[in-house]
Amino acid sequence: MISGTFPSNVKSTMQYGDNLEALVIALNTSGMMGVKRTHDILSAVFGIPISTGTIFSMVKECGLKLKDTVEIIRQTICDLPHVHFDETGLRVNQELHWVHGASNESFTYLSVEEKRGTIGMDSSGVLPNFSGIAIHDFWKSYFKYTDASHAMCNAHLIRELTGILENNPCQLWALEAIELLLQMKKAKDIAISRAKISLSDDCLNYFSEKYDRIFEKAIIQNPIKSKSGKRGRPKQGKIGALINRFVEYKGEVCLFVDDFSIPFTNNLAEQDIRMIKVKQKVAGCFRTKTGADTFATIMFLYRDCE
Repeated sequence: MISGTFPSNVKSTMQYGDNLEALVIALNTSGMMGVKRTHDILSAVFGIPISTGTIFSMVKECGLKLKDTVEIIRQTICDLPHVHFDETGLRVNQELHWVHGASNESFTYLSVEEKRGTIGMDSSGVLPNFSGIAIHDFWKSYFKYTDASHAMCNAHLIRELTGILENNPCQLWALEAIELLLQMKKAKDIAISRAKISLSDDCLNYFSEKYDRIFEKAIIQNPIKSKSGKRGRPKQGKIGALINRFVEYKGEVCLFVDDFSIPFTNNLAEQDIRMIKVKQKVAGCFRTKTGADTFATIMFLYRDCE
């Protein structure tokens, strides 16, 4: 009588192969499907009686296998000269959590935290150990990391300036500020196309002086409110706050034109966390923190393999 032996990885009377496991993981992560919908499709299309618990375990195991790789990426990002940062909300077990993203053109690190501010950023583990240039969108918690330098997302600033113009057409300084930012970007793009690594001092001085004149006019039109008897800073309103931001953080706003390695926008970080919102819209909230952590871990793999 001739008999054979099963491969060592076959340990039960019903065994799912690597191809099915890969399909399950792809549907649940890159395909944005929830666990139950993944179960329904596999059962209806292929007649595979795979349980939701098994699907969850397959995805979780994949995330665990990537744990060491993710840690290497986190450590690598901490040592980069400049990094894009952003965060977005995510519902986990009906509670609001935050996905913190840190990335450059080659590496992406995502983590799911219970808080958005410095508590969440500390827990994420990048900014407390980062001393390069952090590119972000003015969320005040980023500025608490004083070991890092900072650069602003000018796409966010242009949107805010556009909003001021739409609601207050008389605020013409906002239009001038938009035109100046775009003029600076164009000058940089032309210089790069000509293989230059910086703008001339005369060009930089021209932009700097024009920047100052624009916001001098903005302050005259929107004078800073004097302090009343109440404690703390007097409220400036949205327009006043934006003007103050441009004045106080001039170096960070204009860094993209002083240092050609710094991009004009923070779009890269926004693209990295966009799939989190797609997943939530398609599949709803995550039932467990483990599921959310696993999705964030596996999604970095799809981003870096594209």
